[in-house]
Amino acid sequence: MKKEIRKFVDDYINPALAGHDGHLTVEDFDSDGVLHVRLGGGCQGCAASKQTLQGQVGGYLTEEFPEITSIVDITDHDNAENPYYRKENEE
Repeated sequence: MKKEIRKFVDDYINPALAGHDGHLTVEDFDSDGVLHVRLGGGCQGCAASKQTLQGQVGGYLTEEFPEITSIVDITDHDNAENPYYRKENEE
């Protein structure tokens, strides 16, 4: 199943994320139906990444693969090199 999800992500999700210099990597899909993903490029550290993943991306994935019970973002957003939206500096 992980191979099919990866192909779907590469064919349909990543081309859309590429518009913001981002991408999604499928890291794991466990027996409980939990999909572990990592956002990269412009999506890593992006202020809208949570909404993107839970909204559009999650919707497409769970519609295509009803076996997915939840999606866990394992991205280290605090160490982004080039987020599409930068956080304001904390004082």
